[in-house]
Amino acid sequence: MTDGPVDWELAKRIAARVAGDEPLSRSYLGDSLHRDFSEFTPLAEELVGVETKLISSEGSARAQVIDREGWIDANIRSFRRLLRPVLAESSDSNPTSGIARKIAAAELGTVLGWMSRRVLGQYDLLLAEDEDRDEQDLVYYVGPNILAIEKKFAFDPKQFRLWLALHELTHRSQFTGVPWLRPRFLELVNQMLDEVEPDPDRLKQGLQDFVQMKRDGEDPLADGGVAQLFASERQKELLDSVGGMMSLVEGHGDVTMSRAAAGHVPHAPRFHRVMQERRNSATGVSRIMQKLMGLEAKLAQYQAGEDFIAAIESQRGDRAVDLIWQDPEHLPSMAEIRNPTAWMERVPVA
Repeated sequence: MTDGPVDWELAKRIAARVAGDEPLSRSYLGDSLHRDFSEFTPLAEELVGVETKLISSEGSARAQVIDREGWIDANIRSFRRLLRPVLAESSDSNPTSGIARKIAAAELGTVLGWMSRRVLGQYDLLLAEDEDRDEQDLVYYVGPNILAIEKKFAFDPKQFRLWLALHELTHRSQFTGVPWLRPRFLELVNQMLDEVEPDPDRLKQGLQDFVQMKRDGEDPLADGGVAQLFASERQKELLDSVGGMMSLVEGHGDVTMSRAAAGHVPHAPRFHRVMQERRNSATGVSRIMQKLMGLEAKLAQYQAGEDFIAAIESQRGDRAVDLIWQDPEHLPSMAEIRNPTAWMERVPVA
């Protein structure tokens, strides 16, 4: 047996090189991050609970301030949890498996390293019953990136840190406060993994579509990057389902963050505006990476999620989103996110 389709140690080394270093994290400012997030995480959890009425089934939230390498390690652990069925089936029977694992490691390491330079916070929603709970159900804050953003934009550190905590605690409240949401997400991801099968004909068709769209003046990566371009019809259906879910939870995250911040984070409107501009201002390598990974499409989907919530609330009131949490069948598809009227026709008020 091999250790699966990826050389994990090589992936970590490559990611660490791409991630680089942020000297600010070694300064006295780094200590303030631990103090502030220890204070603001429970406060944010309380404010989000008041706003959403979602109660976590996992107890009180736990914060962990980490560096870029720590974020890379945490995400590789999550990938390995997610890929356990694949890992269990892998073998050394394929003589090219060693080369393939190194190629996969280079790809994964490059992506994780690049992302580790941009991510500010993350809720780790992938749990495994046979692992130590102390290493799971954590809210991560990537210290070097937070310090760099605060310095670059002259943000008030305490306000910005509470604002970040509100967003991540909203995600935790969703995935631990809605009993079916985490299982549904994992079900969709596992179905996507089951559909991962190299298909030369699909790759050939994807390349032909890419060339034709470029000739027609269209952006072949606009709908979701490389993954969408080379996806089969079944994979596209699953990507649409995952996209609808993530669009909803991200839109709900932004809406909840804004409302929970009222009276507690006076600078929240500026934070929101600046971070939106930061998302949309990528150039050079960053812009290329965002396109290849489908991040530009995802950012557009997240804004669509916010617009969806605004639309259904305009018709059904401020707590219209609560109906979705009652039943997994109430989840909007990506098409319904873009057309809220269709969702409201399908899911009547109880």
